[in-house]
Amino acid sequence: QVQLVESGGGLVQPGGSLRLSCAASGLTFSAYIMTWFRQGPGKEREFVAGINWTGNETPYVDSVKGRFSISRDNAKNEVYLQMNSLKPVETALYYCAAAQRLGINYSDGLSYDYWGQGTQVTVSS
Repeated sequence: QVQLVESGGGLVQPGGSLRLSCAASGLTFSAYIMTWFRQGPGKEREFVAGINWTGNETPYVDSVKGRFSISRDNAKNEVYLQMNSLKPVETALYYCAAAQRLGINYSDGLSYDYWGQGTQVTVSS
């Protein structure tokens, strides 16, 4: 049974940082593209960042470029999202997702085979 379990969310002040983790089990982790999405209150789900199998392809949504960094550790079956200079508008439930297909559209949720339950990030003073 495949499981993706996110952690690391919490309450942070504007301008602060958080590091999210997603631990995967039940799949050959190194064979999957891993991606972070988020969904804020009253908003559509949004692609945030993705990483391919080797880590040499890491697309980001424009709004987080230069502030967020995605990485993975295939030995630990984990993917991470380092988030710096957080803004209140980025308050959301952050999900990780896994896709095995080649040539996916990272931002298309339909590309993904598995999803985690999410970890809440609240940016507020």
